Amino acid sequence: MNALIPDAWAQSAAPGGAGGMAPLLMMVVFIVIFYFLLIRPQQKKAKEHQALVSKLSVGDEVVTTGGILGRVTDVGDTFITVEVADGVRVKVQKFQIASLMPKGTLKSA
Repeated sequence: MNALIPDAWAQSAAPGGAGGMAPLLMMVVFIVIFYFLLIRPQQKKAKEHQALVSKLSVGDEVVTTGGILGRVTDVGDTFITVEVADGVRVKVQKFQIASLMPKGTLKSA
């Protein structure tokens, strides 16, 4: 062979034979960590938002994801009508409602 390139020799097997289980165990640990830190909280938040959207009714004061504060005047299957000022009504998709405000928030704003 070439004197500048050494021959590649295979390493001997590790004693105990547990070398193949360590990477698999680390992957399982990472998946569990991602589940509890990322996936589970996101699913919980989505369920809470779905419950908020489903219980919207006329007269509720809401804030949209765009930051518009208003009172719900009409509730449909996919759209709601929000009154943002006297006589000014805006149709918004239901899932765009960010939060439900306490009664009287609109008057104080």
